[in-house]
Amino acid sequence: MNSDVKPAGKPVRIGICGLGTVGGGTYRLLKENRDEISRRLGRDLQVCHVASRTPKPQYDMPGVKSSTDIFAVVDDPEVDVVVESIGGFDPARELVTRAVANGKHVVTANKALIALHGNELFELAEKRGVVIAYESAVAGGIPIIKALREGLAANSIHWLAGIINGTGNFILTEMEQKHRDFADVLREAQALGYAEADPTFDVEGIDAAHKLTILASIAFGMPLQFDKTYTEGISAITTDDVNFARELGYVIKHLGVARVSERGVEMRVHPTLISEKRLLSHVNGVMNAILVKGNSVGATLYYGAGAGAEATASAVVADIMDIARGTSSPAGSGNNSALPSLAFNRLNADLPVLSIDEIDTAYYLRIHALDKVGVMAKISSVLQDFQINIEAVIQKEPEVHGTGKVPVIILTDTVRESRINSAINALEALPEVAGSIARIRVEELDSEEAN
Repeated sequence: MNSDVKPAGKPVRIGICGLGTVGGGTYRLLKENRDEISRRLGRDLQVCHVASRTPKPQYDMPGVKSSTDIFAVVDDPEVDVVVESIGGFDPARELVTRAVANGKHVVTANKALIALHGNELFELAEKRGVVIAYESAVAGGIPIIKALREGLAANSIHWLAGIINGTGNFILTEMEQKHRDFADVLREAQALGYAEADPTFDVEGIDAAHKLTILASIAFGMPLQFDKTYTEGISAITTDDVNFARELGYVIKHLGVARVSERGVEMRVHPTLISEKRLLSHVNGVMNAILVKGNSVGATLYYGAGAGAEATASAVVADIMDIARGTSSPAGSGNNSALPSLAFNRLNADLPVLSIDEIDTAYYLRIHALDKVGVMAKISSVLQDFQINIEAVIQKEPEVHGTGKVPVIILTDTVRESRINSAINALEALPEVAGSIARIRVEELDSEEAN
């Protein structure tokens, strides 16, 4: 094709709010791949206005309006599409609301904003006839939202399970492969820029819960319900847990799981034992992966970089291109809502979400018991009282000479969470059991092909 041929369509004018990792990466990608993008679209994508709190002299922006006021971008009549890359809730929520009210499409990587306020924002956008696109909000450059909304649209999704936070995955990978403790690896993750100075959102599962909330809503066609997503982090995981899991043939991953059944929907984020034979157990470092089970297609796996300027910008620009393909008529004309924000034209608001006490799974238990004859028999008796079967046991030598305590590791059969909780309470009441019992859930990920 002759590269000198000019795009025939009217340029799409873009305003970028925030020139940090996401906004800056988006600007660079639009500039570097301009010819390829124009060739695909038949029209140009032109950045016409940017706003940043501080000057960014590293970006060469001839002919682009620059401002420190993000609202000047959404109020600019020349802007067709607003890229929201400031993050957080406020003023991001106000910014998106105002952009929609002004008849502008919005592209955002803000998973927290979508998970907590997406329902109202999508409703506003639908009424105004514009699009809020958010592929980059989940798993960076992996097109998982597009896969769920479009590629798997003919399927009834049974479940999905994913490693959707790179920081947590990096920490657990280092703990497993190099036998380092959590605090040590966290410090390195912060030094490398993988974790923030306050790492709470990453290590306590909040970031992953935002993403899982979005994925579950798209998969099962229900409103976003972040407050019903069970969230548990990895800060209590020890190197002993990692080593014991490996002895049992498992790897510990921080997993987001969403599953639908006749009883309702499970939405949960927590440390999980996965068989070392499963594909997800081999996803290491800062990489992300999501496994999706559809009734027709079976299990499909989506793997790639879950964060970073280039990966996230790839998803942002893809969203802009999708919007550009649908904007042959003016913004606000109502012609851009063929693909619903959450994949379903009719959401099921009555679909119940199960509490964590109602889920069924297997469990790993780490018990500190006195090194006495008959202790294992007492532990087994308590589990039997609650009709909990033991699948495997590891009993080690005393931890420290003279303490008289020994770690006992038990892998249970599948059981209701409320029942395992009652059993743990009964076990902790035994005089032969010292301290609290560590508990990690186990996922077998049925129908996944072994590696």
